[in-house]
Formats: sequence, structure tokens, C-alpha cells
Amino acid sequence: MPAVSKGDGMRGLAVFISDIRNCKSKEAEIKRINKELANIRSKFKGDKALDGYSKKKYVCKLLFIFLLGHDIDFGHMEAVNLLSSNKYTEKQIGYLFISVLVNSNSELIRLINNAIKNDLSSRNPTFMCLALHCIANVGSREMAEAFASEIPRILVAGDTMDSVKQSAALCLLRLYKTSPDLVLMGEWTSRVVHLLNDQHMGVVTAAISLITCLSQKNPDEFKTCVSLAVSRLSRIVSSASTDLQDYTYYFVPAPWLSCKLLRLLQCYPPPEDGAVKGRLVECLETILNKAQEPPKSKKVQHSNAKNAILFEAISLIIHYDSEPNLLVRACNQLGQFLQHRETNLRYLALESMCTLASSEFSHEAVKTHIETVINALKTERDVSVRQRAADLLYAMCDRSNAKQIVAEMLSYLETADYSIREEMVLKVAILAEKYAVDYSWYVDTILNLIRIAGDYVSEEVWYRVIQIVINRDDVQGYAAKTVFEALQAPACHENMVKVGGYILGEFGNLIAGDPRSSPLVQFNLLHSKFHLCSVPTRALLLSAYIKFINLFPETKATIQEVLRCDSQIRNSDVELQQRAVEYLKLSSIASTDVLATVLEEMPPFPERESSILAKLKKKKGPGAVSVTELEDNKREGGELNGGGDRGPDTAAMAASNASTPSPSADLLGIRSAAPVGAPPASTGSLLVDVFSEAGPAAPSAAVNDDGFLRDLEQPTETSDSLLVEGSGDSDSAPPSEDPAPPLSEADELLNKFVCKNNGVLFENQLLQIGIKSEYRQNLGRMYLFYGNKTSVQFASFTTTVSCPGDLQSQLNVQTKPVEPLVEGGAQIQQVLNIECLTDFSDAPLLNIKFRYGGALQNLTLKLPVTINKFFQPTEMSSHDFFQRWKQLSQPQQEAQKIFKANHSMDTEVLKAKLLGLGTALLDNVDPNPENYVCAGVIQTKSQQVGCLLRLEPNAQAQMYRLTLRCSKDSVSRRLCELLAQQF
Repeated sequence: MPAVSKGDGMRGLAVFISDIRNCKSKEAEIKRINKELANIRSKFKGDKALDGYSKKKYVCKLLFIFLLGHDIDFGHMEAVNLLSSNKYTEKQIGYLFISVLVNSNSELIRLINNAIKNDLSSRNPTFMCLALHCIANVGSREMAEAFASEIPRILVAGDTMDSVKQSAALCLLRLYKTSPDLVLMGEWTSRVVHLLNDQHMGVVTAAISLITCLSQKNPDEFKTCVSLAVSRLSRIVSSASTDLQDYTYYFVPAPWLSCKLLRLLQCYPPPEDGAVKGRLVECLETILNKAQEPPKSKKVQHSNAKNAILFEAISLIIHYDSEPNLLVRACNQLGQFLQHRETNLRYLALESMCTLASSEFSHEAVKTHIETVINALKTERDVSVRQRAADLLYAMCDRSNAKQIVAEMLSYLETADYSIREEMVLKVAILAEKYAVDYSWYVDTILNLIRIAGDYVSEEVWYRVIQIVINRDDVQGYAAKTVFEALQAPACHENMVKVGGYILGEFGNLIAGDPRSSPLVQFNLLHSKFHLCSVPTRALLLSAYIKFINLFPETKATIQEVLRCDSQIRNSDVELQQRAVEYLKLSSIASTDVLATVLEEMPPFPERESSILAKLKKKKGPGAVSVTELEDNKREGGELNGGGDRGPDTAAMAASNASTPSPSADLLGIRSAAPVGAPPASTGSLLVDVFSEAGPAAPSAAVNDDGFLRDLEQPTETSDSLLVEGSGDSDSAPPSEDPAPPLSEADELLNKFVCKNNGVLFENQLLQIGIKSEYRQNLGRMYLFYGNKTSVQFASFTTTVSCPGDLQSQLNVQTKPVEPLVEGGAQIQQVLNIECLTDFSDAPLLNIKFRYGGALQNLTLKLPVTINKFFQPTEMSSHDFFQRWKQLSQPQQEAQKIFKANHSMDTEVLKAKLLGLGTALLDNVDPNPENYVCAGVIQTKSQQVGCLLRLEPNAQAQMYRLTLRCSKDSVSRRLCELLAQQF
């Protein structure tokens, strides 16, 4: 880079920066900036032509003002003029201003492209690098269209200097990432690949980044790079630290280039050429050997560089999975890192060994480190390292060590972090099922799992144990005995009650011979838990009671008395009331034979994939590495004989017919009466209770509103689209181009309005869009304000609101037309009427088109219409809140997220956001005063959805746990997604 002369110091800029730093207040700073902007504007508009130095100085000041957060709407042409200067400093400032401030849609883009073309063809390496840097920084599609064919020619030209080649390779990489369809290598492919043989290491380093990216998309076109990469890697690995002095980093030759070469080779299978493969194996062995050598420096940079190459080499060995000796050596060297004092190295070692455990060649070698891994699970202070240790135990488990690993994981569960408990539970359940040597151990393990971590045992886990017990005659008696003993504990988790009720209802007769577990004792034990359980569990227990009448006729009078009491047949919950009434009637009028037929034992389940395994597959992270292996080897050895899940549909068909709507469908008591003519509850099988789903919620009554949005028109039956265009005069034809895709920041702009209704939705140099909205029940009205920030008229101004996909049937948006002409400095208003038909997740799209100075402006935003806008706050007492909370016990009705705080955890700010959400903020409800609880009803035209919210902040860890329970699962998930980004 040319030296900056003494005269280029720009004293005026230094004085201005000093003045800004000396300002005592924000007002003083703004006043000084406005004064400077006025001065610069007068200089640019003055009659006297400015020299290059003055232009550069004033453009620099504008750039500094922009970096302070102020808008700059002039000076762009002066910056473009600087590009034509022959002085490096002036050209550099011009390119810097353009890279930061010029929009890809700017009218100046053609002038800028011409200046860049001139510099690229100038053969001045400094100017060429500046132009390439500008192209890469802007990286727009327009830049790619203009230069994507020119840059490869510069990259492979024989007379191009090395520094320019480096910049060209990285510039082409940037364009390929933003517009891959425009960067077509074609004839340049082989010449780009041969850059790996370039003598300049900097060129090779830049080129390999480009080749790696291209190889991932088009591996066949670039497969010739493998042999060249191996050759270059061999030369680096075999060289001494003194051979590559300019590229040696703390005695490690070219560590970054080595890592990139190893990463490139991971894009391809092992080389087919024996000589190339042998040379590569030799390189990998050399890397493993060098990692064992005593360090040449005590500096951390030396060990980091060595370890980076080692881990990348191990990743390549794992990727090939074809060299047993290398795999075992890699495993042994990773084992040395398991007790390293550096936490990051322990983490990386555990993560890599998870993958090694799935290889047949290295599985046994991984198992030798089991004690070290168990110790890490118990003693590590970092939760992420403990999680990787648990993942590795899961991956290395087989029939020989299953009992030990499951026992250790169960022991760890008692103190495990709540963020990983559910995944741990799934893994324990899968391992216990896959490697069970006898069924009694499996039953003991799952019941112990429920006892230790009952809150995190999903329905799939206890469904699975029931399926296996039903499918295995030899374990039914033991399961009944074990669950009976487990239920005798004073504090018994509700999932244990569910399993106990189901198994005793089916197989309680197998242990009834023992006086200690006689029929009445079994019934009294189950009924003692009844009042503590949620509605779905009580419904299951009622089904177990009717099964008892069939199994044990001597209990009939006692159970009928329970069913006959007012708390059952007059229960406020329609599901429990209907079951009690129908079971009582069934037990009274049906003969013994009819009862035996209706209430016979469940038939075996059909063979299917374990739903626990399917659920774990959805989990992210290295813990799922060996799930595929588990699935592939599923039938190997001692897998339990239980089939897969019987889904809700299958279970329902096995029952007499459907059940009534779930109690959770009416969370807040919105509907005062049950639907007339509801089908009777099934008495054919307990599985109806286990797998029952919420029935469809009854539609809410039509909203009567006193004049609010009275001009909202209903859509006509013939309308097949909710697309409404703002039309102007017929003389002013709207632009015919298709709407632009939503802006990249559209989601971010939408999220700013989740907890507020007014503000600036969008703003750029030309246009400002303000928004003001109000909502009542399922109706809303939104005012959009379009402000012209320029002095030039906007012509052919049109707006289009569209509801993409399913949103057409979920939301009705009607617009009033806007004026087609927007004068400079003027503002126009548009009114939108909104009706929520049913719950939704997407947002309507607002497309705006207009012509500014003859150029078409086309942008698309997401309107901030989210499901929470239709909340109606609901006040309730602590007792009512937690009663409703408990009723919503089905897993699909709950959405939970644990996340780090993105903003200050100020109490008043949190309260304001929760109130802005639209719910009622309930005081003195949660036992922990630090927590926040809210309640509300989402009003739609078709139904009302009750929602409860609980936000638990942890100020010390700067984290939140957000839990939402709604009577509709899609609403829970959507609200959780929206809210997690607000705190």
C-alpha cells in the first residue's frame, strides 16, 4: 500500500472529530454535526470547484457522521468523482464511502461500475485491489452481473500480481455466495484448480477457500483438485518450520492453509489412485506423529495451531472411515485430551469421539475410555462438556456395558441441567430398550426414570413401556408387581400414576392373589392419587376402574359408589362427567359376558419404529450421531419384542368410537355448555385415554361490536384471493414488474412490533413508513403513513397487500386505495381493515412500487400482524390460574424455550412488554415473586384460544425460561417463537 504523505493528514477532519469527542451532551453533538453538514452542503453546492483533497476531506467527514448513527442523504456524487482520481488516498476514500453508504438500487451504480471497470483494466495493482475490495464489500447481484465474468480472467491471468490474485479469489468467493447462478466457472475451472500449485502461499490460501466452496456445490467439476491438494499438503507437512518462514506461525508451518486443505479433502471420498491415497495416509500419519512430539514453544498459539491441524486431520480420518490403524490412533490421541486442563480441548475430543464410536473399526477403542468419560459426566463444571460426555456414553453403549452406562446416566439425571434432561431421558429409554438382557431390568429402569425425572418423561416414553409390557406375556406380572410397589411411595409423579393405572387396569389380576395387593388394595391405592392428578390422568383412572369391575367383580359396589358420587357425575369437566355416567350405566345394566367382551385385554401392538427413537432424531447436536446406527441395527440381539407406537388414529379405531372434546379445548371457560349430541365416550380400551387428542373447539359466537371497524367489508364468496391493490387514476398506470421478495430484515422489523402497535416500520433514504394500529376482539384497523423524504415527486405510487399460502384462509385484509402521486416532503395515509378468521403463523406482505426520478423502486415488507394482536386480557386468581395450567397437561399444548437475555432484564421493561403483548399481567399468582404470569384469550372468528404464560428470569445467569400453554398447539408454538425474541 502506498505511503500516506504528510499533506494527507486532513487536519480539518481531525479538528471535527476532536470537537465531537469534546461535546458534553447529545444535543451539543447534534448541533455540531448539523453545523458541519450545512458547511459541507454549501461547499458541494458552491460555484467554486473543489480540489481532490477538499472532496476527500468532506467525504471523510460525512462517513464519520454516518458511523455515528446519523443519516447521510448527499455527497454520493462527490464520492463517485473521487474514484476517477489518480491519487491513492482519494480513490481509497471514494471506495470506502461507496462500500458503506451506496445502496445497490442507487442510480449511481452505473457510474460506479464504470469507475470499477476502469480500475480493473488499468493494470495498476493497487487500484485493482481497491476495486475488487469494493465489489466484495457491496456484493450485490448487480455487481455480480457486471463483473462475474471479468474477475475469473484476472484471477488466472499470467501477468496478474500475486496480491491481486488473492483479492480476486476472495472477491469471486463473495459473489458466488451471494449469486451462485451468475458465477459460472466453465472454461476457467481447470486453471482455477491449478492455483493450488502456485508458488505464492497467499494465493494458494485464498484460492483454496474459493475451490472448497465451489467443490461443495459442483464436486465432479473440481475433483481434479484432490491430487493437487494432497501434493500441496504433503509438501507442507514434510517441511521444517524454517522452510516456510513467511508462513510459519509459532513453529507450525502454514497452519491455516493445512486446515483448509484437510477441509477441502473432506468434500470427496478417499482417492482411488493408490499412489495419491498412500501419500495422503503418510501425511495423516505424520500429522498424528507431530502432535505427539514435545512442544517447541510454551506459547498457547503454538499448541492451538498444532491442535487445529490435528483435529482437522482426525475429521478427515473419520470422514474416510476406511483406515483402521488411523482410526484407532486418532481415538487414542483424542483420549489424551479427555483429561486436558483446557476445557475447549476436552469438548472437541468428546465431540470427535462421538463420531468415532459409530465406526466399526474404532468402537472398541472408544470403549476403553469409558471410565474417563463417566468421570467427566460427574465432575465437569461446564454444562456443554457434560452434555458431550453424555452423548459419548450414549454412542459407545453396547450390550457389554449397557447396564453400567444406563446406571450412570440415571445417576447423572438427578442433578442434570434442566435444559438437557428431556434428551437424556430419551437416550436412557432407548438404551434400556435396545440392550435389555431381561425385561424386568427394562421395566425397573423406565420406572426409575419416571421417579427421577418425571417432569421430563414425554408421553412417548411411557407409551413405549406400556406397549412392550402388553406385547410380552412373561413380563406382565412383574410389571404389575413393580408398578404397584412404586405407587406406594408418598410422593408419586403423575406419569407413574398413568403407567400404574394402565398396567393394573390390564394386568392387576396377575398379582391379586397376594393379600398385600388384593383387588380392593389396588383400587384404594390408585384412588388415593385421583384427586392430585390432572384431568387426562383422572379420565385414564376412571377407565382403569371400569376395567377393575370386569377383572374383580367383588370391587363393583365400591367402584360404583365412587362413580355415583357428585364429584364425578356432576363434575364441571364434561369429559370426566361423561365417563363417570357412562361407566356407571355400563356396569349396572351390562351382563358379565358383555362386560368381558367390551373390556377385554388390549391386543398386542403392531411392529413399528420406536417413537422414542423418532423423537430423538429430531433433536439437534452430536448426540444424535449414533441414532442412525441404532435404527439400522434395531433388530440385532436383545431388542425388546414390543412393537412401535400405536398412533392416535390406530388407537381410536381399536376403541368403540371417538371420545368427547378434551377439557383443555376450553381453557378459560369461554363456552358455557358442552356441544349437544356429543358422541359417547369409548369404553372399549384404555388406549383411548392414553392417546386421546383434543377435539375441535366450538366456534365462538359472532362478535358484536359497537361501531368498531363497522366499515369492514366481508369478502364475497366469489373472491379467491385476499390480494387488494391500492389503485390510482387510470391515467397513471402502475408498474408492471413482479413484487420484489421480502427484504432480508423483514422479520427483524416485524419482531419490533410484537409488543407495540405504533412506530416507524421502515425507513431508507427515500421513504419512511409509519404505522399505527388498534385491535378489538378478532378485528383490527391499521393506519399506514408513507412519507416522501426527498424533494422529488414519487410517481405511480401503488401498494399491494397479499396473504401468501394458507394465510388467505386465516386472515382477511382489506385496503383502501392510496394516491398515485406523492409530492416531495409530503405524507399520505392508507387504512387497512383486518379480520382474524383463525389462528395463523405467517404475516401479510406489503409491496410498495413507485418511480423516483424515472427509476422503479420495488420493495416488500412483512406487515406486523401477529396472532397476539387479537388477545383479550383475562384476570384470574392464583387458584384459577394453576387449575387451568394443570388442565393443559398434554405435551402438544405446551411450548417451552430456554434462552439467553437479549436485552436488559429491567423489571419495568419486562412488565411493559408483557402488557404490550395483549395479555393480563397477573400479580401475586406465582409462588416465586420474580416470575411473571399472564393470561388471555385469542379471539378469532372461528374459535377462541385460551393462553397462559409463565416467564421465569434468572438474573444471575442472564437467562429466561418461557413456558406457554394454550388450548391449541399451533398457537403455543407461534407465541413462544415470537416472545423469545422480545426479552
